[in-house]
Amino acid sequence: MGKVIAIANQKGGVGKTTTAMNLAASLAATEHPTLLLDIDPQANCTSGIGIESDEVDNSIYEVLIGEVDASDAVMSTAMPFLDMMPSHINLVGAEVEIIDETQREKLLSAALPRIRRKYDFIVIDCPPSLGLLTLNSLTASDSVLIPVQAEYFALEGLGQLLNTIKIVRQHLNPDLDIEGVLMTMFDTRLRLSNQVADEVRRYFGERVFETIVKRNVRLSEAPSFGKPALLYEASSTGAQNYMALAREILAHNEEYLDSAPDSNGRGDAESIETPSAGDQETLSDAIGASSEADEDAATPADEFSM
Repeated sequence: MGKVIAIANQKGGVGKTTTAMNLAASLAATEHPTLLLDIDPQANCTSGIGIESDEVDNSIYEVLIGEVDASDAVMSTAMPFLDMMPSHINLVGAEVEIIDETQREKLLSAALPRIRRKYDFIVIDCPPSLGLLTLNSLTASDSVLIPVQAEYFALEGLGQLLNTIKIVRQHLNPDLDIEGVLMTMFDTRLRLSNQVADEVRRYFGERVFETIVKRNVRLSEAPSFGKPALLYEASSTGAQNYMALAREILAHNEEYLDSAPDSNGRGDAESIETPSAGDQETLSDAIGASSEADEDAATPADEFSM
């Protein structure tokens, strides 16, 4: 039963899609069957892997609205061990279409069990927002990986993301874990990059991956050719950085991959203390209420210690 990892950060331009695409490709390169799921309406991950979204018959959009089974939306890619569930521009209106659904935050988690058995990993590229599509991803995931750009403004908004993760744990997915924090777009020539990295490590401690993704021209060029960096230029710094990240994740999840899934289709998740949900309000309402209490929200270090 595959481990589902959501790549999430509501701030755009932090390397979220690049991380999703290249991490999935790197996991596939280690011969672990991997599904890359693009739930971002921009569909950059879809085009970056070599699939034109306007030529897709079935996408994650049709899965979410219940028109097709998840297995019918899976496509093969040019890379062995790597499949793709593409996005589509129609996904822009999905949040409006599903707003009246009683279990609107659980549509993706209800669709994935039938295909999880085929893969060791499912990597989800979330939209740069904290809307229903991201909430569906977090609810369906075993863990969340947070890319953080090595620049000052990238640190802002992390508290809101972590507060959302806390709410998802309380109301929808108590097993949601933090896979880790990944420093991206790191420029070794800049003192600022090192200062930001030190600040992130101070807040998140061991949750920060040892791997750092450095700024790399080949990594930026690869999507325009519809290829992950490994297929575009395997010897590039970017490709090697993501291979190192994949090895780090594999080492961290060795017990998960070896363990038999429980009745919920999950492996043994790291123990996390979460308050009981009690009478559950809708998650959208809960997040709206929590945003009013941002001043009292826990620091990132507090969030990660839950």
